[in-house]
Amino acid sequence: MSLALFDLDNTLLNGDSDYLWGLFLSEHGIVDGEWYMARNQAYYDQYKAGTLDIQEFLRFQLKPLADHEPAQLEQWRTQYLREHIQPILLPKARALLEEHRARGHELVIITATNRFITGPIAELLGVEHLLATEPEVRDGRYTGAVTGTPCFQDGKVVRLRGWLAERGRDLAESWFYSDSHNDLPLLQQVTHPVAVDPDDALRAHAQHQGWPVISLRD
Repeated sequence: MSLALFDLDNTLLNGDSDYLWGLFLSEHGIVDGEWYMARNQAYYDQYKAGTLDIQEFLRFQLKPLADHEPAQLEQWRTQYLREHIQPILLPKARALLEEHRARGHELVIITATNRFITGPIAELLGVEHLLATEPEVRDGRYTGAVTGTPCFQDGKVVRLRGWLAERGRDLAESWFYSDSHNDLPLLQQVTHPVAVDPDDALRAHAQHQGWPVISLRD
């Protein structure tokens, strides 16, 4: 079966779910809003520049999960999905997913954003398979640490290779859709790389390589 891989933030979504979770926490007084948003913006700028220290960022980003009870986190997440994710779901993204599904392709979302945030979003999009950064859980609570390889830059390739090996699969006849130059390691592995509303660095690389460049924005 052919494989269709999709980045999530700014690809299937018209925004960044990681950044918006931080915004939600700040808006509702769950964190120190001014300080938290300054750090959130700084990390987002580093991500766009390709200079993000993923381990440092994850210590920052996962701390609120460790600071609160899972039941409370789930209530907040439901509200966050309603306020920040539902408005940025893209009809053209849904149509692209359906196009691949109709062709009998296996759909996978592969994202650096952690599973706590992205699991319900994958469900909203009707995508069964999700490869995401995995927050550590002990005794039913988040610890603020990560388990396994963060699903970021080369880590996406590592995580995907492991997932494929478990299933006896490979990347023959595969697609990957992404907006970010951070995903070049994986884009270079698939048979059909596609730049989606790309950042400047990815757009330049895609044009040089002759890759398709598409938009899912309305």
